[in-house]
Amino acid sequence: MDPRYSAQNVLLCDLCELYALQSHCQTCKINLCMKCVEIHLSSSSLDHEVVPYVGRNLHFHYRKCQGHPDNQCEYRCQECDIPVCFVCISNSNHQGHKIVEILENSSIKILDLEKEFEELEKQIYPKYEEIASDIKLDRAHLETHYAKLTLAVDKQGENLQREITTIVNKRKCDIDDMKSKHIATLIKQEDETMRISSELRQIISDLKKVIESNDGSLASVYKSRNAEFRRFPPKVEISAPIFSPRQIHKEQVTRILGPLSDLSITIDENGYTLKTQESDSSLPHKPLLDEPKLLKTINTEHALLFRVTCFSDEEIWTGGSHGMKLYTPNGKILKTITTKSGFWPFDIAVTKNGELVYTDPDLRTVNVVKKKHIQELIQLKGWVPRHVCSTLAGDLLVTMFHEKNKQSKVVRYSGPAKKQTIQFDEKGKLLYSSEGTSYKYIAENKNLDICVADNGADAVVVVNQAGKLRFRYTRSSFKPRGITTDSQSRILVSSDERHGRVLIIDQDGHFLHIIKNIDLMYAMCLSVDTQDILYVPEHDSAKIRKIKYT
Repeated sequence: MDPRYSAQNVLLCDLCELYALQSHCQTCKINLCMKCVEIHLSSSSLDHEVVPYVGRNLHFHYRKCQGHPDNQCEYRCQECDIPVCFVCISNSNHQGHKIVEILENSSIKILDLEKEFEELEKQIYPKYEEIASDIKLDRAHLETHYAKLTLAVDKQGENLQREITTIVNKRKCDIDDMKSKHIATLIKQEDETMRISSELRQIISDLKKVIESNDGSLASVYKSRNAEFRRFPPKVEISAPIFSPRQIHKEQVTRILGPLSDLSITIDENGYTLKTQESDSSLPHKPLLDEPKLLKTINTEHALLFRVTCFSDEEIWTGGSHGMKLYTPNGKILKTITTKSGFWPFDIAVTKNGELVYTDPDLRTVNVVKKKHIQELIQLKGWVPRHVCSTLAGDLLVTMFHEKNKQSKVVRYSGPAKKQTIQFDEKGKLLYSSEGTSYKYIAENKNLDICVADNGADAVVVVNQAGKLRFRYTRSSFKPRGITTDSQSRILVSSDERHGRVLIIDQDGHFLHIIKNIDLMYAMCLSVDTQDILYVPEHDSAKIRKIKYT
């Protein structure tokens, strides 16, 4: 093939214009191929300075050889890692060693440095600038958010103080009313008693005069009232109200003030990536088939089949009424595991290390199977684990609901340690439905989004790795159940329990396709292997449908 028409745009020799250039004449300022160098050097009386093409613009000062001061060190011994002259090369100390020209080697090094400089200047440095800008923006958003939080707490505190002041004032008014009634009653009795006392003083004075007058006529007409006054007025029993202040518990006040969600800080070592043309093109595009193909139907030994997950193209784990079973893609059973409680596992997943994990709502545990031995990995209190998935980073994502208020959340674990809680959106509203018994299958996408098929909300809820809501996907007659993702970051969701369908949406929540022409009855769960082959378990038939959709 004529190199002048090569698709790689090879730089050609300036003389023959046929072969790729290798050298450059500094004297004549022309580029030469290997064949033309010898012709060029012999065709003129000029003192040509021919250098490798890559070193044409390189300024280099050779050092003097220490062993041969009259010579310059134009070479480097790779074995001894020292500069040498042409005399040194013939020395027995360097026989058999790899010798390179310093100029050529430096030229190549300069090219490498130029590439490093270009990457630093055009890719790495701008990325750090972008990251710094994002962090600054995140800080500003956090400052605003925390200011709003503080303002909201202050406002709630003011509301509480206002309500407390209102209640206290009402109680004081009640006390004043009771006091007024009590005092009025006593004043009335006091007035009546004082009136009778005044009347008695008059009677005593009149009787004293009769006795002192010794007048029988006055004594004969005097009418005694002692019997009347012997009936004393009724005594008013004073029973004042008692205020019994209750002990104020900080927990009660905190509950009235309102909850504050847990702090969630995650460090993702692979969070920032440098996008290059090579990395973007390394992932082959797999378009969706108009008509999906049923490749195989795998019969299992379960009476009822609930879960399936593909750890590799050679291993398929299932979960059902007979515990957990490991199958080959051809349906050969390799292993059977019985749960610790004896019941079937609610959900299963396989970790990055190839260990089987399952949830047990009855025991409130997440368990790991290690060489047929079951170990309790996570023990929950007040919360019931439901669905689980393993992440690219090796963490576990677990959906769970509260026993009392039925609120749901997603928790990220690294082993038994809790790393992140995802429950509320930026406005403090619950991300997931509060129907504790509803399905909430979970999967991590290739872009690290966390996808939950919230059956109670009839929606697919997708948050980013930091737990921030990205979108909710809903449609008419949509009852999501199982969920999984493929190599293209597409999200696959099973829906319509009796007449099984699998919806496919992209990573931003846009509808792409529906797999519906394959008979899928009671499809509860979904899994995709490394080749983007879809596995769909059927609940009643205990069969697994193996489907090609790309």
